Amino acid sequence: MKAMLAITLALGYAASASATDWPASWHEPTAPFHIVGNIYYVGSKGIAAYLIVSPKGDILLDGTEAENGAMVERNIARLGFKIREVKVLLNNHAHFDHAGALAQLKADSGAIFLANPRDKAVLETGHNSLENSNDLLDFPPVKVDGLLHDGEIVRVGPIAMKAIFTPGHTAGCTSWSMTAKDHGRTLAVVFPCSITTGGNRLVGNKGYPDIVADFRRSFALLGAMKADVVLPGHPELADVQGRAARRSDDRPDVFIDRTALPKLVANSRRDFERDLAREQAAAR
Repeated sequence: MKAMLAITLALGYAASASATDWPASWHEPTAPFHIVGNIYYVGSKGIAAYLIVSPKGDILLDGTEAENGAMVERNIARLGFKIREVKVLLNNHAHFDHAGALAQLKADSGAIFLANPRDKAVLETGHNSLENSNDLLDFPPVKVDGLLHDGEIVRVGPIAMKAIFTPGHTAGCTSWSMTAKDHGRTLAVVFPCSITTGGNRLVGNKGYPDIVADFRRSFALLGAMKADVVLPGHPELADVQGRAARRSDDRPDVFIDRTALPKLVANSRRDFERDLAREQAAAR
């Protein structure tokens, strides 16, 4: 059954993904690496997947593209962990580049999948019908086992990840926060959901009429948060790969940047207001 699923994903979805102009780095393999504490990078070069480990089981945040499922599993194994040790799957938002491989990873791990209720329909159909100017590809649908509440703490053993609803990029966009201990330091770690407009229609969006208000609330919420370490779904937004390459020892210092989250929010807010003003001017 698992083999058939993997073949279906590879033939049915990877082919369509490679026919687009999306960055090749999104499905380019890269070596997995330790970040801080019990957090590891197991995604592709251009799209992150984060493994949070504990003696009682692991949490995997995001799966990247459909064709990357086997890559993510190999990366987990290269670090000395097992896919069957993943007990909970999480997602930051229901787009093909972050949710595409979740169906395969769920089948191979046996993990439960928890998601924001506002992204449930997209995750379970694999189709995003939001008014968007980008070519948002379909992806293998994945069954949602449980619905999250804003502020909920997801626990596996000593791991405690807090769900923070930050809608806008999708209606169910979910950021995550946790603490990690490394070399005697307790670090605040934030996995921010995408807060770019991402091709979404902002003016007159019938399928998402509160999109502007949602974006602004999310900017305010994330802008008020404090983070020592920022780990976004698109790693270049916090130079995650570059920091790993510059690391000279196993200490967490290279990943600690308390300016990263404010900069990310400020840049996204600026671009959002620019895009909104353009759409408003065009609609007059």
